[in-house]
Amino acid sequence: MGFFLGIDVGSGWTKAAICEEDKLKSYAIIPSGGDYKKAAKEAFDIALKKLNITAKDIKYTLATGYGATMADFANDALSDISCHAKGINALFPNVRTVIDIGAQFTRVINVDKDGRIINFIMNEKCAGGSGKFLQVTARILHINIEELGRLSLESKEPVEFTTACAVFAESEAVSRISEGARPEDIVAGIHKAMASKIITLVARVGMTPEYAITGGGGKDIGLVRAIENELRSKAFVPYEPQITAALGAAIFASSK
Repeated sequence: MGFFLGIDVGSGWTKAAICEEDKLKSYAIIPSGGDYKKAAKEAFDIALKKLNITAKDIKYTLATGYGATMADFANDALSDISCHAKGINALFPNVRTVIDIGAQFTRVINVDKDGRIINFIMNEKCAGGSGKFLQVTARILHINIEELGRLSLESKEPVEFTTACAVFAESEAVSRISEGARPEDIVAGIHKAMASKIITLVARVGMTPEYAITGGGGKDIGLVRAIENELRSKAFVPYEPQITAALGAAIFASSK
């Protein structure tokens, strides 16, 4: 028996997960900020403190994510896509398609029954289907990003956006505000545009039921509902959607 750490250093958020064998025992989520090395260490320390253990109790550490190389205390690093696949398989063994909506990138991953990658695709340089789109929307409307999902569900007449591009949608949203569009209708329209962009990725990689939504986007109930409406089926969403890759990394670490 022993403890194993997975550290996911993302562009927007850094996540740490500690497992005992393959069971999640503690986790932490903090903003990555401008210092990935500092964020990795802080997330690690918070997860340790929650479990009341020290770094000496960690047998093996695997890093993943955009800034994985900055977690210099890790024993090794692994692809975040592999870690997402392993993490979601541990949470929902029946899931075969993962829609991961991160701060900068959205990925759609097909996995097998053992949590191995079959195929995947990502949104490359366009932020239209990623968390960046949500950040832009919250800034325009002068509200906290956490409020977007609830606000979206209050919409009666979602605004139709002619673009799924975050850059052009920002200008379009500003124009709609000046025309008197209600904030909830603008957010619902943004969610619908994002869902459309994401479903394009799903169509390209192939949809295999069941499916899950992970990443920060999984915390936005309005976006989740928009995707469910497009796919006409219910999504599995983890209790904490942002730690899937960190959990997968910790599970991989436990097999070392």
